[in-house]
Amino acid sequence: MKIETGLEVFIRKDHSRFRKNRIGLLCNQASVDKNLRHASELILQKKLKLDVSCFIGPQHGIRGEKQDNMVESDDFIDPKSRLPVYSLYGTSRKPTPQILKDLDTFVIDLQDIGCRIYTFMYTMLYCLQAAKAHGKKVVILDRPNPIGGTLVEGNILNMEFSSFVGLFPMTTRHGMTLGELALMFNETLGIQCDLEVIKTKGWKRDLYPENWGRDWVPPSPNIPVPQSAQTFSGTVHFEGTNVSEGRGTTMPFLYIGAPFIHSDTLADRMNKLKLPGVFFRAIYFQPTFHKGKDQVCGGVHIHVLDRKRFNSFEAGIHLLSAISQLYPKGFAWKQPPYEYETEKMPIDLIAGTDELRQIIDSRSSVKKFLEKSRDEVAEFKKIRSKYLIY
Repeated sequence: MKIETGLEVFIRKDHSRFRKNRIGLLCNQASVDKNLRHASELILQKKLKLDVSCFIGPQHGIRGEKQDNMVESDDFIDPKSRLPVYSLYGTSRKPTPQILKDLDTFVIDLQDIGCRIYTFMYTMLYCLQAAKAHGKKVVILDRPNPIGGTLVEGNILNMEFSSFVGLFPMTTRHGMTLGELALMFNETLGIQCDLEVIKTKGWKRDLYPENWGRDWVPPSPNIPVPQSAQTFSGTVHFEGTNVSEGRGTTMPFLYIGAPFIHSDTLADRMNKLKLPGVFFRAIYFQPTFHKGKDQVCGGVHIHVLDRKRFNSFEAGIHLLSAISQLYPKGFAWKQPPYEYETEKMPIDLIAGTDELRQIIDSRSSVKKFLEKSRDEVAEFKKIRSKYLIY
């Protein structure tokens, strides 16, 4: 299957209408073409005659070197092009007056992973808002959704728990591309900035990364393989706990465990649920950093056997419930701060509600919570349908 991302389509298009605009390129290490050439190199080609004035980086840095969450990046001068590189995960998450002074058009090329709890889309949202306020244009170079564009999962964010990991009332797994999200944000939130989406060509909503005809480049350090994106919508909830989500291992968001967990007990408990499309393999692992650093953790490796039947969100919630019930003395919620929020509980920001935490604390069944989330999926599907372009 031959797929051309928005970047590749943009590079070969007629650029005459952009040549009078100063371009600020928002990108990171995954902003590459099928030959693994970086967007910054491609857009600076002399034959294009484009006026690139600066580069802009999201969370984890424009080079993707910041391993953990909430590690800020500094501005710097790119040693190759000598252009300024501005961070939108540093002193500010929103475009600063300095950035806005340096450009006329935001060109955004970021690989999203298909989950509400991922900051790249909110960096884009802030750019849309700044563009409207200051008379700038936004061009999205779209990319495929690595977990597909057909399945939608999870509860809708309650805006009382909005944060930089949730700024729009949508389900946990949204099944949209960054370009589709931009169209939805721009209209639904009443931004109405000058927005253009350069579509990916050849992608269908049921095509996964192994069918893209290109190598996988991690969009952030803890999504090293597409499988980590596949489970992320469920296992990201463990960021709000003292249980390791696999950071500090080679399998982040696929390994879940803690020093107080007996792996066989947990795996047996999960496999008895007979959740569709998944097997929980008992494992032990020893993170080199982050939660459980240098300690042996018991847990499970989540093996997705059938992507079309697997519901990452529901599997993650069942796993959270099982660990809290099996190990009530060991399990605990992470305390604030989390993503610049200093009062609300991290799990409430991740889940987009305090309902899940209250259910887990009461040792109650998550069945009704999951049933309610399926109703919310149907509700969100109606909203998003207007903005699907593939």
